[in-house]
Amino acid sequence: MEDKKPGLVVGKLYLIPTTLGDSAPLEVLPISIKRAIESINHYVAENEKTARRFIKRVSANKSQPDLHFEHLNKFTDPTEIATYLNPCIHGFDVGLLSEAGCPGIADPGADVIRLAHEKKIQVVPLVGPSSILLAMMSSGMNGQSFAFNGYLPIDAQERRTMIKKLEKLSKDTGQSQIFMETPYRNDKLIVELKKNLQPYTRLCIATDITLQNEFIATKSVYEWREMDVDLHKRPTIFIVQA
Repeated sequence: MEDKKPGLVVGKLYLIPTTLGDSAPLEVLPISIKRAIESINHYVAENEKTARRFIKRVSANKSQPDLHFEHLNKFTDPTEIATYLNPCIHGFDVGLLSEAGCPGIADPGADVIRLAHEKKIQVVPLVGPSSILLAMMSSGMNGQSFAFNGYLPIDAQERRTMIKKLEKLSKDTGQSQIFMETPYRNDKLIVELKKNLQPYTRLCIATDITLQNEFIATKSVYEWREMDVDLHKRPTIFIVQA
């Protein structure tokens, strides 16, 4: 990489949303995403293979050999992150890609974004789909006060305790409580929700958002108990409001 030249403008960090599934990118993403990808060659991504595939789908003529990637996932050495924005110092823009949805929201991108602020590098968030916000928008629940709680505990007893805690918190504050589960454990979670939530607590299930098989419904737990919903391996957001 060339040395920074006197007066060279520092590059920016672009937060580039991706699709929530296998839909055509420009059906759910604005044209600003395409323009950004066509001008950026330096990226930070969870998975290089899927990031390259996404870039190719957005801009088929983009030169793949010119792309440079840094990896940000559970295997990343935290000490390496400090160098990820060095291209910005040399005048190049950097794109931060999430594996699905918006960078920094329920993904590890926050560490790179924090670094950008520390280095006084401009952060440019681009518009794109967030399953959390889209589920909240379509739930009919309290959009003035809500909290995202990430994944519930794996341990069965701890999960039951958390479900009851979130329900009580919602009842006491009126706040909508949002959470998610690893897709292959969705069906087990819905059984736990039906069993442990009060009958007239409202539960929104938002599955495959923006995809062809999208399913979004808000019902009382009493109503959900009368239904069978197949959520196995389908990305899903759950929202509870007592």
